[in-house]
Amino acid sequence: MAIWANLSHSLTSKFKKANLYYVAATIVLCCTFYVIGLWPQGGDVASRQLSSTAILPTLPCNPSIKTSNSPSYGSSISIDFTARHTAEDLVPLSPSARVKHFPACKPDLSEYTPCQDSKRSLKFDRNMLIYRERHCPEKSELLKCRIPAPFGYKPPFRWPESRDSVWYANVPHKHLTVEKAGQNWVRFKGDRFTFPGGGTMFPRGADAYIDDIGKLIKLKDGSIRTAIDTGCGVASWGAYLLSRDILPISFAPKDTHEAQVQFALERGVPALIGILATNRLPYPARAFDMAHCSRCLIPWGNYDGLYLIEVDRILRPGGYWILSGPPINWQDHWRGWNRTADDLKAEQDQIESVARSLCWKKVTQKGDLAIWQKPTNHMHCKINRKVFRKPPFCQEEDPDKAWYTKIDACLSPLPEVSNVKDIAGGPLVNWPERLTAVPPRIASASIEGVTAEAFSKDTELWKKRVAHYKALDSQLAERGRYRNILDMNAWLGGFAAALVDDPVWVMNIVPVEADINTLGVIYERGLIGTYQSWCEAMSTYPRTYDFIHADSVFTLYQDRCEMEDILLEMDRVLRPQGSVIFRDDVDVLVNVKDIVDRLEWDSRMVDHEGGPHVREKLLIATKQYWTAPAPDQDKQ
Repeated sequence: MAIWANLSHSLTSKFKKANLYYVAATIVLCCTFYVIGLWPQGGDVASRQLSSTAILPTLPCNPSIKTSNSPSYGSSISIDFTARHTAEDLVPLSPSARVKHFPACKPDLSEYTPCQDSKRSLKFDRNMLIYRERHCPEKSELLKCRIPAPFGYKPPFRWPESRDSVWYANVPHKHLTVEKAGQNWVRFKGDRFTFPGGGTMFPRGADAYIDDIGKLIKLKDGSIRTAIDTGCGVASWGAYLLSRDILPISFAPKDTHEAQVQFALERGVPALIGILATNRLPYPARAFDMAHCSRCLIPWGNYDGLYLIEVDRILRPGGYWILSGPPINWQDHWRGWNRTADDLKAEQDQIESVARSLCWKKVTQKGDLAIWQKPTNHMHCKINRKVFRKPPFCQEEDPDKAWYTKIDACLSPLPEVSNVKDIAGGPLVNWPERLTAVPPRIASASIEGVTAEAFSKDTELWKKRVAHYKALDSQLAERGRYRNILDMNAWLGGFAAALVDDPVWVMNIVPVEADINTLGVIYERGLIGTYQSWCEAMSTYPRTYDFIHADSVFTLYQDRCEMEDILLEMDRVLRPQGSVIFRDDVDVLVNVKDIVDRLEWDSRMVDHEGGPHVREKLLIATKQYWTAPAPDQDKQ
């Protein structure tokens, strides 16, 4: 036993010594590696901490630990999992690390419209006014500067006062006050323009003119909601339609009648620069309840009726086309129009013939007004092709395709019906129920992947989102602060629908690069919009919009075109002191914010309405007020 006891004691002593050696060796190794780890970052803990705090802000991280008084299994400690880091913590590097700001463009570019530039247009064919269509600059020609507002620019009058008054400093062009002096389009006095509501063919004013139309077709029952005014002048017809709950789009070319569309937009009336030439108008088929031309100088009967064929494409089944001015009522006006009676009669006969070939029915002609109606379906029209061989029906062509798409001399066929009394594509309910009723394109499963249930959920979702926006942006919440609003990626128009009770209008954009074309749905809701590629400039003047909504725009255009070019275009069309809400993935928005800072916009990142754990964030930005410098008095 003594032998075993001695042996046990000897072994225990050796193990203890070995353990001490192992512990000592481990401590030495840990210290060595710790020192090596510190060496690349400055040699000591203090310097490393100083380096990190100089680069990144200190973020609060103080989770609260509460002791529960109630009995619990295993522990009486409850942990609060509330997020401590929010989107506001995602700040960029210090200002010294930022790239330089974008410079201001020259003052003479204050009205620059890249795709309707008058100098560039001279390079193109004048036949059929091709030179006045969109012709955008090449990538190497894109400006990398911020378009200035003219010296003395003021925030526009608020709606509805803006309908009748515009600051001269904002649109410094008196040309129309002289050229159209006898037609009561626009007057100039003091520091502003006023708009009496006159027009070439409505000397008693646009209100009385619209009342005359209302005696011929129903304008008050909600069956007519969307309208298009071709060759709009200063858009007084559209301006006075708005008070009747009819939403217009007005367009005119950028031509010798300087600043027509600019006046319209400054008045708070929906408008775009545009022309009927060789390309389709940038709207889907069956979009408008009513189309209008008041002495718009479009040669409707020429080119085998090509322009009336395009009007037919964008009119909904049963929609109206209204024409006043030459040649209507030529018997009373031919002397004043400085044309012969035979010439004007021939022009009207030509228009009547084209209208019949499109299967339109002439509703009435009374005084200076003539109104035609498109059929509700094409059952009879297909039979009539045996008589009217032109235009033929288009074959295998998407009637909604309308971005740089040539107008074909063929009739866009309406969706098939089983009964001659059916409305092709499905009936539309009257406004305002139309806004939330399931659009016929969705009800008929024409829009891939969009069901009636998904549409209803989207409508409710955007009500919540817009309420959240208003809680974040006091200017959006302030009734009347904004008037012209742009939604850069509108999907089903839910954002615009949620603002319907505010005194605003929304231009809903469906990007041509989007996977699904939903612009027809937007029109079936009684809203308006257009196609657009954000790799190009918009057909509008600078300072068009008070507020821009950009939902997933930069995710859509990733690897398609430069982010800074899209943001420079947004800066061009946004008014001074106007705001933008970007909605996108957090990584995308961090890059957006860097460029927004270079534009000298004020901005802040905030959390998604679903909370801080959602990767999608919101970036709220406001463009600062600045203008071109005062003109040199000596040079003046």
